[in-house]
Amino acid sequence: MTNPPGKISESPTIPNKNQGSGKKFDIGSLLEEGLLPIAGETSHSSSLDEKLRKAYFWITNFAIINPFYDIEYNDSPPLKFTLGDSKSTVTLPTAQSYSSFVLLPLLTLIVRGKCLLVGGPGRGKTASAILMGVIAGYPIKEIKRAIQHGQPQMTITDLLGNPLPSDMMQAKSMDEIKIAWRKWLGMQIKIIDEYNRIPTRTQSALLTIMGDNYAEIYDQIYECPEAAWYLTANDDAGGGTYQVIEALRDRIDIVVKAPHFNTRFIKDLIQRVEEGYKPETLVPKEIVFSEAEIKTINSEIRNVIFPPKLRRRMEFFTSQFEFMEYAGEQLEYKTKDTAKLSTVDFSVLSSAETGKDKTKDLGSQTKNGLSVRAIFTCINYAKALAYFRGLNEVSLDDLSHVLPFVLHDKLVQNADSPFFEDAENKVYRSDRVSWIRKLFSLSLSEYDRLGLDKNDVISNLSERFEEGLEGLSAKDTKQRLVEIEKEIEVMAKQRKLYGHMFDDVLKLKYLHQRYTNYLKWVESNV
Repeated sequence: MTNPPGKISESPTIPNKNQGSGKKFDIGSLLEEGLLPIAGETSHSSSLDEKLRKAYFWITNFAIINPFYDIEYNDSPPLKFTLGDSKSTVTLPTAQSYSSFVLLPLLTLIVRGKCLLVGGPGRGKTASAILMGVIAGYPIKEIKRAIQHGQPQMTITDLLGNPLPSDMMQAKSMDEIKIAWRKWLGMQIKIIDEYNRIPTRTQSALLTIMGDNYAEIYDQIYECPEAAWYLTANDDAGGGTYQVIEALRDRIDIVVKAPHFNTRFIKDLIQRVEEGYKPETLVPKEIVFSEAEIKTINSEIRNVIFPPKLRRRMEFFTSQFEFMEYAGEQLEYKTKDTAKLSTVDFSVLSSAETGKDKTKDLGSQTKNGLSVRAIFTCINYAKALAYFRGLNEVSLDDLSHVLPFVLHDKLVQNADSPFFEDAENKVYRSDRVSWIRKLFSLSLSEYDRLGLDKNDVISNLSERFEEGLEGLSAKDTKQRLVEIEKEIEVMAKQRKLYGHMFDDVLKLKYLHQRYTNYLKWVESNV
């Protein structure tokens, strides 16, 4: 550490962010806005996205020894090197890049998300969560005392609170029993350490809080505030004392892996030992966020634009996984969810799909599709990342960096897919982050090959429908119905049906039904 730990980064943290605005000197604006500030003074407080970046850089520079930049950005072609027998690629980013272990928990704080930190013991998972609590304005002692430590004997009352003994003795009905609720329930930072050591029954109580923001004991309800959640696990592959129930896992928004310690930084460890350095006690007040500031950031994140062309690429990617041709007879039920709810073995239904190139069919690599919650979370974190970078709209890079961490536990890998048999793809069985990045990259390549940016008939039909039906004549409605029928006929001639086509056909059927209903209404009112 070459600078004192109380020092924060100078503005702007993004080079040239405030340059190039094109604003010229104008005597009128000088009279309206007042004199320019004297050097060294600041006329206004920093913008909140700038404050967020300062928090990030303080953590990486002084709090967590984490010299990793796995969220890479480039503004020009980067230099790449190939190392080792496995031909590992080292990329040197040309634009400001970030560490997922620091950035994603910080984004979780501002979007009030639920972040799972996984990795071996002693890698800073709980320390990172505590830092987030301090940055949210809580005293260190309060944060540490509020941590819920998972252990096999943990009961619901250990987690939530206890009924008052006097009320238990005197109460004539459940309504008269008062509960001494645990203080952590009312906090806006919630930390659950080793959550996979919590008994199944207690996990169900935790699920209620995470999913619905309330706790319940003896018919008494405690309404919890919106909060950022941080859960930790040494092993996320079923190695805990108890298997985590599926519904609880589904409530987790994002999974972040704690990296190993780079031994080239032992010098920093020695310095911390000698100085008794505890970063959580030295957080500068300039990077502490108030509740009002977090609410403001939330509002600003919602205003970040998700451009239509990027939305189409996301639609194309997320449509790849749900379709399973032999899971059902009716088109709407040809899904992996139908297969999951049945007693038929997944591999039996999967093997029935013949004739497709399963090394290229992205849907063959997963055992499930994506839920509405998963897609919503992808959008939310992509907007938050763009906001953090000072952008007004989400870029393709922002979305591609968010997807692997949000979908880490959402997409269940089908390890028997022929895709993983290829020598260069076997590594993706263990490296889920890189696997999902590869999935998205393959999806983008297919999207470009199909030329959907220039020729997307379904999007054109959808846009015309979204213009509204008011005033549309019966003749024009019939013409639109014919166009939809012709497009389905074109798709039928392709013989093979893939995931993105499945959703397209269902969208066309939806449009056809809406126009059919409207046509009958128009004709009945002639």
